[in-house]
Amino acid sequence: MYSGSGRMYLAIPGPSVMPDRVLAAMHRPAPNIYGGELVEMMPGLIADLKAVAGTRDHVAIYIGNGHAAWEAANTNIFSPGDRALALVTGRFGEAWAATAAALGVEVQALDFGRTGPVDPAQVEAALRADRDRLIRVVLLTHVDTATSVRNDVAAVRAAIDAAGHPALLAVDCIASLGCDDFRMDAWGVDVMVAASQKGLMTPPGLAFVWASDKALRAGATAARRTPYWDWTQRVVPTEFWQYFGGTAPTHHLFGLREALGMILRDEGLEAVLARHALIARAVWSAIEAWGEGGTLRCNIAPRAHRSHAVTALRIATPDGDRLRQWCEAEAGLTLGIGLGMAPPGSPEAGGFFRIGHMGHVNAAMILGALATIEAGMTALGIAHGPGGAAAAARAIAAG
Repeated sequence: MYSGSGRMYLAIPGPSVMPDRVLAAMHRPAPNIYGGELVEMMPGLIADLKAVAGTRDHVAIYIGNGHAAWEAANTNIFSPGDRALALVTGRFGEAWAATAAALGVEVQALDFGRTGPVDPAQVEAALRADRDRLIRVVLLTHVDTATSVRNDVAAVRAAIDAAGHPALLAVDCIASLGCDDFRMDAWGVDVMVAASQKGLMTPPGLAFVWASDKALRAGATAARRTPYWDWTQRVVPTEFWQYFGGTAPTHHLFGLREALGMILRDEGLEAVLARHALIARAVWSAIEAWGEGGTLRCNIAPRAHRSHAVTALRIATPDGDRLRQWCEAEAGLTLGIGLGMAPPGSPEAGGFFRIGHMGHVNAAMILGALATIEAGMTALGIAHGPGGAAAAARAIAAG
C-alpha cells in the first residue's frame, strides 16, 4: 500500500525525527570559522548544553557518535590496569564496558539481566568488598536503548556514598538526555556522555562529555589520553578551534543551536520532559491493552522502571519481524529492531522490536504509529486484545 506518498515515520530509538527548523538551520552556506556568528554563538551553546544536563561544570564536544563519547570519557578517566565496576542492564551497558576493557581497563561487571534495573544494594555490597579501593569508576547506563530500562542514577550515587567509596560515577545518557529527567549536579554524577541524534534532535555526528571538577582532577593523570580525545582544551578553550580539536562541525552546530533553543526556551525543559512522559504512557496503555489478548508485552514490566524515550517489546517469534516489515512496507512506519535480546540471526531474535518516542514527537504522531501497529497485527492475524489505540487516546486525553 505505501507508495512513497506522505512522509515516512521513523519511530526508531535514534536517529530520531529531525525538526524542520533544525534542518532549515543547517541548510546554509559554509560559514566563517575565524569570526562572526558561529564563533559568537558558542558561549551560549555551551551554557545550554550544561543546562539540559543539569550541571554548572564542564562539557566537551567531539565530532562523533555515542561510541565516540564512550571512548572520549574512557581515555580521560582511565589508565591501563585501572578497574571499573560496570552495571549492566542491556547491550549498551555491555558495550561501554567492552570499550573500556579494550583500552586495558580491568572491568568488573554486575549484570542485572535484561528485564529490570540496577539493584543499588548490590552496588553498595560490591564497593564495600573493594577494600583496597581499586575500583576507579562506576559505569552506569541511565536508559539502555536495547532493553528500555531506566536506572535510578541518584540511588546508585547513594550506594557509592553509603559504601564510603571514592569511585567516580560515570553515566551514559545517550538515549535519555532531553527525554527522561536527569540532574547531573543534584544526583552527584561525575562524568556524563550523550550524543546529538536522539533527544537533542540533531543529526548524528556530535558527541558530548560532561565532567565535574572532581572528574577533571581525577583524570589529570589518565595515561590513555591522546591529543584528539583529551578534554583539557575543549572544556576551557582559549581559541575557537579548541572546542573541537580542529575544524568545527559547522552545520551540526547550527542545527544544535536551533534544537537547544526549541528545548530550553520555546517549549521549556520541564514541558519537554512532561511531553515525553505523557507520550510514553500512551504507548504503554496501548501495549497493555493489546497484551490482554496476545503475547505482546513491554520488556520492562513495572512502569516506574521504563524509559520515556523508547519502549522495548516482546512478542511471540517471529511476529516482531513480521509486524515491523508490514508497518514499513504497507504503511510507511519504521519500527526499531530488537537489540541484544537474542543471538543475531536466531529464531528468537524475531520476537523483539522497539518503539522510539524520543525528541520531536507529538500526540498525533504517536497515535498514528500505534494505530498503524494495531492495523498491522490485525492484517497479519497476530493475536492481540482490542482497543489499544483507543487506550492510548484516552491516556493522551487524560494528560
